[in-house]
Amino acid sequence: MSAVSETTRRFQWLPAALSTYGPGLLVTAAVAMAAQFLSDHYGAPAMLMALLLGIAFHFLSEEGRCVAGIELSAKMILRIGVALLGMRISVDLLIGLGSGTILLLVSAIAATILFGLAAAKILGRGWRLALLTSGAVAICGASAAMAIAAVLPKNEFSERNLIFTVLSVTVLSTLAMIGYPILAQSLGLDARATGIFFGGTIHDVAQVVGAGFSVSPEAGETATLVKLIRVTMLAPVVLIFSIALRNVPQEGVEAGKRPPLLPGFVVAFLMLAATNSVGMVPAAVAELGMEASRWSLLAGIVAVGMKTSLRRVLDVGGDAVALIVAETIFLGVFIVAGMHYLGHL
Repeated sequence: MSAVSETTRRFQWLPAALSTYGPGLLVTAAVAMAAQFLSDHYGAPAMLMALLLGIAFHFLSEEGRCVAGIELSAKMILRIGVALLGMRISVDLLIGLGSGTILLLVSAIAATILFGLAAAKILGRGWRLALLTSGAVAICGASAAMAIAAVLPKNEFSERNLIFTVLSVTVLSTLAMIGYPILAQSLGLDARATGIFFGGTIHDVAQVVGAGFSVSPEAGETATLVKLIRVTMLAPVVLIFSIALRNVPQEGVEAGKRPPLLPGFVVAFLMLAATNSVGMVPAAVAELGMEASRWSLLAGIVAVGMKTSLRRVLDVGGDAVALIVAETIFLGVFIVAGMHYLGHL
């Protein structure tokens, strides 16, 4: 009887938690499944569908029983999805590409972020938007945007900037998936060079895979590998941002309260990557983890969409659009120039 009582005592918080968070979690899960259904049947990017459907249900985040669960999805569930991306990473990926290509990718990420800061200053935009857009463009699109947003100091425009960035990189990735194969053909790139170009320039993983395999299996495999190297850089970049911005005050945060030096989801990302590198993650578990990551990110972006008014997103301005387009063009030019220098062209 005492064991039963102890078990009951330990889980007595569960009904209250389900009552508080359950409705919002169920709503975000249902909308995420709808987004995936639309993606599977009509070919639209799942992230884009999740974002647009989330915005359509913005009213649910304003008041009512769903508010707490939507907030939980937009923060914790989202970060779980980013952390589980570590299961894709291993040291073998780095070895397979060669030091020259890896150096090119690392240089492209650093240069794109610096370019974004400089361009934002010229356009009169803030450094938060610059880091968010340039990091998303340079690394892995929507996933990077959500990870970077989690460590940037918050202000009144944080959610608006995140939703704008996710929407923009998803649309630009889709356009690149259509247009870059034509560009690669006009440049006379072979299959390996085409894969390096796609993997080094297209923002989101799904569009990289789509563009690569639309050309050839070799181009698709190379593009996926190169893209995953860029994903590897997510944790170091987020860590650098976290350390550099740790003392910047945030609106709505208690005075003297600092964010952790190393965010928990970054620690989890690195631990999973290290575990995967030494072969301790079975293939079935890795596959399950990636599915969980995909659904967590979908639910998270649904929740972010629900929390943001479309009117506020449209208020971001044409100069912000110019900024993220300029960063995309800069990354493409940098990668092509680097490929020429390395002899891939």
